[in-house]
Amino acid sequence: MPVKLFDGNSAAVESIRLARPGVIAAYPITPQSGIAEHLADEVADGRIRAEYVRVESEHTAMSVAVGAQLTGVRVATATASVGLALMHEVCGVAAGCRVPIVMPVVNRSLVAPWSLWCDHSDTMAERDTGWLQFYCATVQEVLDLTLSAYRIAEHEDVLTPAMVCLDGFFLSHSMQRVDTPPDEDAWDFVKPYVRRNMYLDPKDVMFINALCPTFEHTEMKYQQMVGFGNAARVAKDVFAEFEQRFGRKLHTVESYRLEDAEVAVVTIGSMSGAAKYVVNQLRDRGIRAGMLRICMFRPFPADEIREALKNVKVIGVVDRSSGLGAAQGPVCSEVKAACYGGTTKIFSFIGGIAGRDISDISFRRIFGELLEVKDGKRDSCTCWFDTREDAMDIREVEVPC
Repeated sequence: MPVKLFDGNSAAVESIRLARPGVIAAYPITPQSGIAEHLADEVADGRIRAEYVRVESEHTAMSVAVGAQLTGVRVATATASVGLALMHEVCGVAAGCRVPIVMPVVNRSLVAPWSLWCDHSDTMAERDTGWLQFYCATVQEVLDLTLSAYRIAEHEDVLTPAMVCLDGFFLSHSMQRVDTPPDEDAWDFVKPYVRRNMYLDPKDVMFINALCPTFEHTEMKYQQMVGFGNAARVAKDVFAEFEQRFGRKLHTVESYRLEDAEVAVVTIGSMSGAAKYVVNQLRDRGIRAGMLRICMFRPFPADEIREALKNVKVIGVVDRSSGLGAAQGPVCSEVKAACYGGTTKIFSFIGGIAGRDISDISFRRIFGELLEVKDGKRDSCTCWFDTREDAMDIREVEVPC
């Protein structure tokens, strides 16, 4: 299998090229701009035979994508941060009309204050809009999960759009070795797009996204819920086929040294490598530590998480999104709900906001607090674990406006 050196954006472009879209509509925004730019290059150079539509905003990019895919062609688009927020309305259209668009999202903090750097506030804000969500830990997974997402999203029992989320700069601009499948092997795996359910055809006219009366709106949302339930099953089948074909294992959740773990962290995205490193260090010292990585956040794999964590005494869930106003971070809320009724102590940790690194030092500190809870030395943990001590003095307004 060919080996190439890709950053995350280039890996996303390569997977899109292998899937052979017929229409591309992507608006550049940092740190996703490379995807939009390189897709334009691929079309101009003839490596992708597609219509490239130069749109004026992300809202229009998703509108073009929905309309084009309803005509029966696979489409491509990508976004990040406030671009995804601008797409919000039309993301709901794609989901509700069961248009299985696959979209790389390069995670970047939402405003305000302005930031160009990574956290998960953009995609977590969209977690209930009806899209599948995959979170990548490596550049290799950007390629692999995007290819698999086409199969999962387009499956006749799923018909649900998918976001493949990659951490801005940590993955989007990180050069890593990537095993790439030959074009024909990838095409045989992804397979041609088949239009199902709603469609646009001047010879067979139907209303798309029409005003829905009360007596059937709930049932249409129920259909989407069934699609999510089916996606959990289909994902496992697709991942098994992917491993058989290409030799790389993909996960809905990845358990790491959890068999006898007393303390564990739950991670999502690129922070997971640092967590594994610290788990290994702690194991070398005889400390029974482990990690659970959530790879498929929507549909949420509650049963798998509950099973994987059932014997762990103390757990820290690390969110790269603040979840303002909630009892804890969004990932922690989901994990607590999944494990409800058990005796495990679960704590929320929030950090890595707007590109602040979640390093091995961060995880050693988190594990240190979890171990103190296990040993009865403390009852709570430091939720905002990487916040400066002078947080309330930053940019404080001293003179009334």
